[in-house]
Amino acid sequence: MENSSREFMFVLHGLNETTTNRHIYFAFGLLVYIMTLFINLSLILIVILDKTLREPMYLFICNLFMNGICGASAFYPKILILADLLSDSHVISYTACLVQIYLIFCYAFCELTCLTVMAYDRYVAICKPLEYLCIMTHQKVVKLLTFSWLFSLLQTAIGVVLTAGMPLCGNDIDKLYCSNWEVVKLSCKDVTIMDVYGNFLILSNVLQVTFILVSYIHIIRASLQSRMGRIKFMQTCLPHLIALTNFTLSLIFDIMYSRFGKSQTQQALHNILGMEFLVVPPLLNPIIYGIKLTKLRHQIVKMYRMKFNTVSQR
Repeated sequence: MENSSREFMFVLHGLNETTTNRHIYFAFGLLVYIMTLFINLSLILIVILDKTLREPMYLFICNLFMNGICGASAFYPKILILADLLSDSHVISYTACLVQIYLIFCYAFCELTCLTVMAYDRYVAICKPLEYLCIMTHQKVVKLLTFSWLFSLLQTAIGVVLTAGMPLCGNDIDKLYCSNWEVVKLSCKDVTIMDVYGNFLILSNVLQVTFILVSYIHIIRASLQSRMGRIKFMQTCLPHLIALTNFTLSLIFDIMYSRFGKSQTQQALHNILGMEFLVVPPLLNPIIYGIKLTKLRHQIVKMYRMKFNTVSQR
């Protein structure tokens, strides 16, 4: 099959078992997507508009929320707006498939890079508090934010270019959305290069997770030395650990199932494992940070009180 053909379409088989309850799934998915956008955008606006929150930690958190919107938007519009859940035909064009792969790839890599940068920020804040302002300057923050995106975009671009150069001998994807490895498995030729690059990406992600774990070993040691350190750890580091654990585990499930899972496995389980890292972190992260971070929580309460008072006065 020629990849360049405009008529080439992939068939997504992840929705084969949703025919009986598709309207319920559509309504639930639309509700979750709207909630994800609303919560993330609200917290982003709060951070941007409130001068007291323009600290490195909150800027990194804001970056995490922005990436969550990108990840959710790479998944939900195709399955909801384009009515996959309400249609009997679940197809996607070759170009649209590559675009979705790029967006989802970029979201996954950027999420982990953001969490790595945030771990470095917490390490400096807790282990070197007197040097924090000297180390985490405005220029340093801008460089770290830029790096988190450019590094992810570059990793993703290389992977998608390699995928786009492969001739395909099939068009069936056993997922709800376009996945890079699912497309690679359709290749007519040897996929050694993609396999090597995939292992390189896995190694890169493992190194980032290792950096985070080493950072937290030092953070925990420093936190145990004082009561204020323990309080600071619980307020600012615990949400980060929850976000990291949730994202890492869900990504591992998806990767392991994509590479080693069997098609005979129940489709519903496959869908859950494949969607979790696209659905849960973008919705859960802002809720966790909004509840645990005192200053952010106070600004949220303040904003809604002002709106409530305005409505009451009318």
